[in-house]
Amino acid sequence: MKLKLQVCFDIIGDVDTPSVEVKDKLLGGLIASGFDERSCISRYQSAFYRKELLYKPSPNLISRLRSYEALHKRCGPYTESYNRTLEKLKTGHPLESTDCSYVVWISFSGLGNRILTLASAFLYALLTDRVLLVDPGVDMVDLFCEPFPEVSWFLPSDFPLKNEFNSFNQNSPHCYGRMLKNSTFTNLSRSMSSSFVYLHLVHDYDDQDKLFFCDEDQTFLQKVPWLILKTDNYFIPSLFLMPSFEQELSDLFPRKETVFHLLGRYLFHPTNPVWGLITRYYQAYLAKADERLGIQIRVFDSRKGPFQYVLDQILACALKGNLLPKIGKETLIISESEKSKAVLMTSLSSGYFEKVRDMYWEHPTVTGEVIGIYQPSHEEYQQTEKHMHNRKALAEMYLLSLTDVLITSSWSTFGYVAQGLGGLKPWILYKPENQTAPDPPCRRAMSMEPCFHAPPFYDCKAKKGIDTGVLVPHVRHCEDMSWGLKLVDGESES
Repeated sequence: MKLKLQVCFDIIGDVDTPSVEVKDKLLGGLIASGFDERSCISRYQSAFYRKELLYKPSPNLISRLRSYEALHKRCGPYTESYNRTLEKLKTGHPLESTDCSYVVWISFSGLGNRILTLASAFLYALLTDRVLLVDPGVDMVDLFCEPFPEVSWFLPSDFPLKNEFNSFNQNSPHCYGRMLKNSTFTNLSRSMSSSFVYLHLVHDYDDQDKLFFCDEDQTFLQKVPWLILKTDNYFIPSLFLMPSFEQELSDLFPRKETVFHLLGRYLFHPTNPVWGLITRYYQAYLAKADERLGIQIRVFDSRKGPFQYVLDQILACALKGNLLPKIGKETLIISESEKSKAVLMTSLSSGYFEKVRDMYWEHPTVTGEVIGIYQPSHEEYQQTEKHMHNRKALAEMYLLSLTDVLITSSWSTFGYVAQGLGGLKPWILYKPENQTAPDPPCRRAMSMEPCFHAPPFYDCKAKKGIDTGVLVPHVRHCEDMSWGLKLVDGESES
């Protein structure tokens, strides 16, 4: 279905701004009004490039976000409350209680992981009445606008612990898991010798680190004014398994699979330079098509590609699912169809794009459809520390989210971000084994939620191992990773 833009263009900088009379640029109240629109064009303009929001935010979520914004304004960087709580770190021991507490997110891992973990940290902050502060890392300021009014979410450069972030690990004295292993540290008398705790929720975390997901441990952590968090996991599914959060999460998200979709649309607004990359490409190659198909390719093969088995799998998925039309043997097929389809492919390699492009250039489709194949960039290998590389990566995630149908690769957080922002249930390519295209090549996702790749399998009350993917109907094992967890809705396919 063609995305109808009632377009009349105003020029702001170098970005065309389509004016759409009926579009709800505040997304049903999800986004606050009152921001300077020119400072972050994408915040209000993004609605013009998408279909109407299918999954409306609940009144409870909207109310909770407005309350959080007020809290952030009162407790954010350099406010009186922030300065007072900061004294707890500078003195090295707890002082009198303050009215603000914080979770500090450390910039860590690739861009897809960072987006997913930042959404996780924000939801945890909502549930625990904490203020989220974001380590800018090397490029977060370059990529994302401020999501909260008036006060920044970025951690000040003079934060006392900032120089220690890279060295924090499971052996750090303030690591929660290590503190629990200490023989003098019992469940009944967990006392703090300082005012912060480091939470190690990276994929290599151990059983003690994972106790973060137990209510008893949350009761203790609630007393700590500064939590420093490092993770490369989308850990939200396990928050839904915690009794203390269960009711509020149900109120905030009556439809469970919308969690990242709504939080992502609320938090992640590309900066003007990135938005320029997105809108210029969209208008040039995608806007006029009747339908848009996104194909996100991530290959976990250390050899230099492209690989025929990967191409075979992609085409088998697209053709069997009727996502792409078959090609004909004749040099000319006469059809009354004037339908056009734009195919957006993203990959570090250009090889797959070139082969699919040539296939639809050299042969007609049996349906008579006109197929355009496009790939914005091919960086050859991941360059996490390069600003333009990550600008392009964010632009491509966002462009994929603007498609109508999506094919993604197993285990790829890049694909998870695209499907979540777009509200899409993708076709997921099974992970190949022995360099052979799987049969079947792909399956439809149960929900648009990302997968938690390294969840705990532990019953906090019984204090024993348990399969956390079968405890409740709305937390199941992932399609692309059998031990992972993801949120689904009751009516989702099994």
